[in-house]
Amino acid sequence: MADQDQRISQVVDRERARLLNFIRRRVPDPSDAEDILQDVFYELVEANRLLMPIDHVAGWLFRVARNRIIDLFRKKKPVLFIDAAVAKEDDDSLQFEDLLPSPDAGPEALYARGVLLTALELAVHELPPEQREVFVAHEIEGLSFKEIAARTGVGVNTLLSRKHYAVLHLREHLQGIYDDFTKT
Repeated sequence: MADQDQRISQVVDRERARLLNFIRRRVPDPSDAEDILQDVFYELVEANRLLMPIDHVAGWLFRVARNRIIDLFRKKKPVLFIDAAVAKEDDDSLQFEDLLPSPDAGPEALYARGVLLTALELAVHELPPEQREVFVAHEIEGLSFKEIAARTGVGVNTLLSRKHYAVLHLREHLQGIYDDFTKT
């Protein structure tokens, strides 16, 4: 038993720094990275205790770390686009619609609102159909990924990937307009 403990200690000492760097590059919160690292080493101890054979320990550790990172991001509930709120000074919140210039605020505000909505609509229509369908269902209609999966027959992971690419496209497409409006 002491020999097994010694081997585990050697693996932890040898792989800790590389594994932590791997996790930190993928997880923005340092405390989440440390938690994942501890979970990975806990899994190693459990596998050893259960006498599970591990041929390539380093590869196994990185695979467990990758799985824990995926689990972390799955647990975090995404904020819906339509529910996104910005806190004001008096603790009231604004909906996305409130962030757009008011159509009653004069010709300049009406123009800016029209430009923003047109650009957003164009960017959404430029998305590939599969990405557009997921983005609209999740962000506009407020459906969960499980509901979309049930409706379309497409797996949740595929839907998550499609939405991710849709958001990247929209950010890239709308960045120029954002920059134009925020210039002082």
